[in-house]
Amino acid sequence: MSVVIGIAGGSGSGKTTVQRRVMEAFGPRRIALLDHDAYYVDLSHLDPEARARFNFDHPDALETSLMVQHLDALLRGEAIEKPTYDFTTHSRRVETETVEPRSVIVVEGILVLAEPDLRDRMDIKLYVDAPDDVRLMRRMERDLHERGRSVDSVLGQYRRTVRPMHLEFVEPSKRYADVIIPRGGQNKVAIDMVLARVQTLLAADG
Repeated sequence: MSVVIGIAGGSGSGKTTVQRRVMEAFGPRRIALLDHDAYYVDLSHLDPEARARFNFDHPDALETSLMVQHLDALLRGEAIEKPTYDFTTHSRRVETETVEPRSVIVVEGILVLAEPDLRDRMDIKLYVDAPDDVRLMRRMERDLHERGRSVDSVLGQYRRTVRPMHLEFVEPSKRYADVIIPRGGQNKVAIDMVLARVQTLLAADG
């Protein structure tokens, strides 16, 4: 039996830092990571201009049904082949990543709490919260340095899709969280409480 932790929150809220704290606490050998970003739909059939206009912040941009299948397989004790996504070309790579079943499964992404099929499988649901300006700055840094984007393209996407979709889908999903973590990974008290709960669930299982 595995404990499933859902980690949601707006882009740049600090989800990765919280995830890293969980991995540090339990060790990588005990954790399987399913990141929603790996399940973006393949846009290789579209021309570059159409890919750039695509709304990556809408639930339909992600193949959540495949993620649910993979989560169920891990819960059955089966390894899965997780997709890998190239954010510079907006397409899936040929290579996949083998993920083995583990005692703790982390399901992470901005929209994971907005998806009922994912929510229903979570034992602990977290929402990482941060002010809009902080999230925008973090997103800007990530997209410029890691994804080869320009300042204009990042700001344009933020105005066009990121902020509207955050208000429509991401922010409302906060109500499903068991714990809301303000200040993200810097909130040691909240994270320690979550880690203690995970330990309790793991102990009860075995």
